[in-house]
Amino acid sequence: MMLAHPFGSVAVWLVSFVLLSCTPTPETGTDVKDIAASAEVSAEEIQVALVMKTLTNPFFVQMEVGARRAEKEFGIELLVKTASQETSIQQQIDIVERLIDDRVDAIVIAPGDSIELIPALARAQKAGITVVNIDNKLDAQFAKRNDMKTVPFISVDNEASAYEVTKYLTAQISKPTQAVVIEGIEEAQNSQDRKNGALRAFAESNRVDVVMTKSAHWKIDEAYKVAKEMFEQYPGIGAVFCANDMMALGVLEFLSQTERSNVLVVSYDALEDAKRAVLTGELVATVDQKPGEQGYLGVRTALDMLKGEPVEDVLLIDAVLVTKETLTR
Repeated sequence: MMLAHPFGSVAVWLVSFVLLSCTPTPETGTDVKDIAASAEVSAEEIQVALVMKTLTNPFFVQMEVGARRAEKEFGIELLVKTASQETSIQQQIDIVERLIDDRVDAIVIAPGDSIELIPALARAQKAGITVVNIDNKLDAQFAKRNDMKTVPFISVDNEASAYEVTKYLTAQISKPTQAVVIEGIEEAQNSQDRKNGALRAFAESNRVDVVMTKSAHWKIDEAYKVAKEMFEQYPGIGAVFCANDMMALGVLEFLSQTERSNVLVVSYDALEDAKRAVLTGELVATVDQKPGEQGYLGVRTALDMLKGEPVEDVLLIDAVLVTKETLTR
């Protein structure tokens, strides 16, 4: 997959159009009400739970906005549940367990970890609850070992989009320099994919030497500390890839405080603070992975499954490269 790049035609994932063409988008909640009627319940009695990592990251606030749009459009009840932090995996597990006890109809989950949530989600499936996976992909092999049925996955191609934003960075490097990668939770598939995409792009440049990769667990404060450690060890660092904007903001704070204005930084998520940093030149570029669309499509896919309609195993949304040029055009 290629990012929707502002400077020319690119390859586009067609799978999203396949799903949209196979599944009509209702203008009201009528279709869901018809399904609910067949089960002798009203649409308002259909409960879909959106389980996210946290609301301290604006990315997940936008994901809820998209899910709320689906709630209004289809006339169902949306329950939004989050852990306190992106690293609070046990809290997410506990949330899933409570939703099983509450007998919700479906769980749409952005898991903080690709493995640890699987046993609880397998129990949810066995209890008759529909499960949809968004944002961070569950580990397919571990899911199979836990006797999970296929779970639809909705996200972007994290490896490809991280590659594209890092290629945009390396195109601006004119002399040999050192680079580092700051990744998210190491056990999360989206973090691994973004790291791999960035490393692939750096490896293709004969001017870049990657000297360190380290996790900052998606957090601003931790990324600040990681950046401090990296620059103390390698003062010549000239390029940084951060696997999300929150960590990039921590890095930018460190660079500002230490008056390092010649370091190129790219990141991922297109939060408002990150876009402002792109406009000021502090951040070279970021990636918009459309969290609102992920939330909306997650709920809609769950409803299609409740209707017994076929859905795609994988639905990849087009990510968009966000640069100063795209923000000012």
